[in-house]
Amino acid sequence: MLRQGDGEPVVLLHGVLDSERDWTHVVPLLADQYDVIAPTMLGHHGGPEPDSRPVTVGDLVEDVERQMDELGIDQAHLAGNSLGGWVSLELARRGRALSVCALSPAGAWGEDRPDFPRVVGMLRTAVRDTRRGRRLLPLLAHSGRFRHRALAVAAAHGDRVSRADFIAGADDVLGCTVQEDIFESGSILAPLDPAPCPVTIAWSEKDKVFPVDRYEAKVRQLVPQAEFKVLPDVGHVPMYDDPRLVADTIRAAAAKEG
Repeated sequence: MLRQGDGEPVVLLHGVLDSERDWTHVVPLLADQYDVIAPTMLGHHGGPEPDSRPVTVGDLVEDVERQMDELGIDQAHLAGNSLGGWVSLELARRGRALSVCALSPAGAWGEDRPDFPRVVGMLRTAVRDTRRGRRLLPLLAHSGRFRHRALAVAAAHGDRVSRADFIAGADDVLGCTVQEDIFESGSILAPLDPAPCPVTIAWSEKDKVFPVDRYEAKVRQLVPQAEFKVLPDVGHVPMYDDPRLVADTIRAAAAKEG
């Protein structure tokens, strides 16, 4: 768990296959104003191990609640990317959020899930390719061009990710033990209307996993009271491309409380 700063709590939640490491360069940018906490979710690399399988999105939500309870936090400003954005919205449904900033949240594929097989296929390919190439990564990752190519699904500017962060991210992918549970669950984000707190939905302009033109209309229906904005020149994991933009977006969302 990453933790830094003082003030109202801000809890940052990563996406599937990732860890608290996603927020390494965002946490210090918020710590001047907030008590910033980035846990690793259940079954992800370095996080708590599940007691039973399969693990559902609901289990992830309950485990983040447990971690908040252990820290003595009743409510927090919540920000999450992809799966973490979905979990943030579910925590808001349970009354645990002062505000929510959901960055390209997962789960908005609709009841018939027409786009779900494509998304799962992309993620399974990422796991397979990472497993095959892990031994060579310490050498290959010296190249910014290679990092850009390898992270093309997640980032618009993968070359901005340092070699050390790139290799750590690969280990996160391989260390996630619940990816197939999540892929196979087929669950969806249910409507959040009315929203119990201020909600900002911030979609990455260059998101290849959840392209904004496929998902904007649906997520606006699911969370109709949310402010919807597009973050320029960033990919699905915008913290890789522009930590400052992400921090500013979260700060603006938290300022809407009340």
